[in-house]
Amino acid sequence: MTATQPVHSALDELDHATAWLNSEPLSAEALRGRVVLVDFWTYSCVNWLRTLPYVRAWAERYRDRGLVVVGVHAPEFGFEHDFENVRRAVGELDVDYPVVIDNDFAIWRSFENRYWPALYLVDRDGRVRFRHFGEEAYAESERAIQELLGVDEALVEVDAGGLSAAADWDGLNSPETYLGRARRERRTDRTADALELNQWSLAGQWIAGEEAVVLGAAPGSIAYRFEGRDVNLVVAPADGPVRFAVRLDGEPPGDDHGLDVDASGAGRVTEPRMYQLVRRRDPADPRTVEITFLAAVRAYVFTFG
Repeated sequence: MTATQPVHSALDELDHATAWLNSEPLSAEALRGRVVLVDFWTYSCVNWLRTLPYVRAWAERYRDRGLVVVGVHAPEFGFEHDFENVRRAVGELDVDYPVVIDNDFAIWRSFENRYWPALYLVDRDGRVRFRHFGEEAYAESERAIQELLGVDEALVEVDAGGLSAAADWDGLNSPETYLGRARRERRTDRTADALELNQWSLAGQWIAGEEAVVLGAAPGSIAYRFEGRDVNLVVAPADGPVRFAVRLDGEPPGDDHGLDVDASGAGRVTEPRMYQLVRRRDPADPRTVEITFLAAVRAYVFTFG
């Protein structure tokens, strides 16, 4: 008699995960016979935030047709290893599909993944049949879902706004910029009014850590010369809520304020996450944003849209 060999599934590493949100633990065997969308994410990533409305819409549209969406939270920064931080983000961002915590990157490695966000479609037999890295390709991704489910119908209509609004790619000329010394680029000692495009500088008593710059004694400010519609900053309070003020070319942002700032430029850091500081109505030319913090914070990365 020939022994039956176990059939490998791309989802096998889920069997070893111990922390889940929105679901009891899901095993590879329990998911066999279902189409599984595996979405690698980390909650402070603007690129993932802009894909979230689509993933959420697919989870809702196709869950009764045989699709299971599994969000694999693989943290980029230290604060994203904290289970309670992820739990809070899942609630605030209305992530209602199953989420597995992948703090040791075991699931990440099993897919040989390298990106946030990354989408993999696994068929009913546990084989990866489609993959996409980064944003966009939403129609292509949904058609791949429909093909695996045996569905042929109009695509979902998604109205993405707020933090999830698609970037203004035509007007965007500033790259993601990390502030910690491990990946720091384009820092200068120039003052805010002397920065060139995509340079940034610090004023005050800052300490350069591996992941972030840390304000040792307030006040302290960060300035960046950018070109684009949106300015976002991943930042964490050190000890409690921190008030801050945003200026564009030295003036309050007015109608160009972001979701986390009012027209006067006032905002508060209350938890570790991404804060939208600027959303310009007319992103036609470079501007300088300067953020002044009135208590200790850790600032990680600028992103733009």
